[in-house]
Amino acid sequence: MATEYQDRLELFQSRANHSVLHGICHGIERESLRVTSDARLSQKRHPEKLGRALTHPYITTDYSEALLEFITPVHSRIGDTLSFLEELHQYTCQNLAKELLWAGSMPPILEGDDSIPIAQYGSSNIGVMKSVYREGLCHRYGKPMQTIAGIHYNFSLPEEFWALLQQSSGQEETNAHDFRSAGYFSLIRNFLRFSWLLMYLFGASPTVSRSFFADGGVQSGLQILDKDSLFLPYATSLRMSDMGYSNHAQSSLNICYNTLEDYVDSLSSAIRTPYPPYEAIGLKKDGKYLQLNTNLLQIENEYYSTIRPKRIARSGEKPVTALRNEGVEYVEIRCLDINPFEPLGLSELDAHFLDIFLVYCALQTSNPIHADECSEISNNFKTAVTEGRCPGVRLKQRGQPVELQNWGLQLLDDMSPVAGILDQANKSSMFVKSLCAQRKKLKDVSLTPSAQVLNTLETEGSGYIELMMSLSEKHSRSFFEHGLGDERISYFEQLAQRSIADQLATENNDRNDFDSFLQNYMASE
Repeated sequence: MATEYQDRLELFQSRANHSVLHGICHGIERESLRVTSDARLSQKRHPEKLGRALTHPYITTDYSEALLEFITPVHSRIGDTLSFLEELHQYTCQNLAKELLWAGSMPPILEGDDSIPIAQYGSSNIGVMKSVYREGLCHRYGKPMQTIAGIHYNFSLPEEFWALLQQSSGQEETNAHDFRSAGYFSLIRNFLRFSWLLMYLFGASPTVSRSFFADGGVQSGLQILDKDSLFLPYATSLRMSDMGYSNHAQSSLNICYNTLEDYVDSLSSAIRTPYPPYEAIGLKKDGKYLQLNTNLLQIENEYYSTIRPKRIARSGEKPVTALRNEGVEYVEIRCLDINPFEPLGLSELDAHFLDIFLVYCALQTSNPIHADECSEISNNFKTAVTEGRCPGVRLKQRGQPVELQNWGLQLLDDMSPVAGILDQANKSSMFVKSLCAQRKKLKDVSLTPSAQVLNTLETEGSGYIELMMSLSEKHSRSFFEHGLGDERISYFEQLAQRSIADQLATENNDRNDFDSFLQNYMASE
């Protein structure tokens, strides 16, 4: 008896439907710290040659002023996305004065909270709001967390994909927007079920500098690697552990991914719900805002999920409002570490696997997630993050123990037809090659990025900071030396100048004081 997944595979294996999978769209957001030549966080303002972080379309900052974020336009070809990302790195490295782009997800040497500058976005209301939000993050989670970097992979399936699925499922009477949103939430639920696999395959942060912790890591539960570094021997991603983005502060949140309405309602509730520990911080001190509000979440972006349903919002519109009104437009994958051995933090081969993984999640049957499975999903992810390379490590699959390696290989076998279809649709061989590369990692743990980090440290006899500094110098030098042509340099210079003018216009167009602006924003639906 054919399963829903097999039926859907047959649908897309038809040559007549190949063009549907040629229109998958991608965007990449890569974060990278600006660091000095002695592996310290830059104390300089956002470089003038890069324009204004508030209004530049492709070069901005994340939580810290020193944490650059490169944002590519949307492309249907992965190679085009990565090419533009490379140009952003080249232009930036050629305009950094004696600074480097840090190669790892976990930060360099930190010298206390005063060494971590919060990002600034000018005097406009929206710019001040962005900085106050980050101030709130600092009070809620600590400044060191603002120095952790990662890669976000944005992914959308073409409208023709959803139309074909809708037609084959006999749900023609359903609103197309509603069907698409339900399809993306189906993808998201499967992503949550299987995202432990991504941590094993792509986790690249098994080590961290002692300076990340106020007490030098004494109470972190980590082991000593060398005089400057701590680690867990079988960890894949400390970034995604309790000490990073998956932290206890948000454990009381119960965000539901079963329907768009459930998701929006649960997220909106968290933004409106007072939280005593944050009330104790206070909203203002000496007339200065300490946070945007004292609720469980200041805004939607504070929820540190591994995947987000997204829609581009209009100016002044809340993300949850845009989702509620127009439905899901794309998904943002947020659990990817920066691979320090890759100049862009992500290889083209690995990006192709992400497409396979996400298409598989969209096609595979996806039932609602209830409380028991939610706990199982969370525990599987934590196990893969902290013990993913441990020989014989086990996860839970519908309540039954299963070895991570065996389950991973089974999933790759299930994904094999998807890789073949994507290669045929895109006249490529990269998808099958990528699947083979991931299978090798499951059969040989030494090929995983997290193992390669530890193996390199052992082989070279260096510490975490020394290794990341060496890779940072290597990548930054390569970007600097392989320069852009005059035409592309002129293009990025014009973007920078336009961003400066746009920020000034934003500041001049403000009509309300910040108190009124914030009150109106928080009250809007």
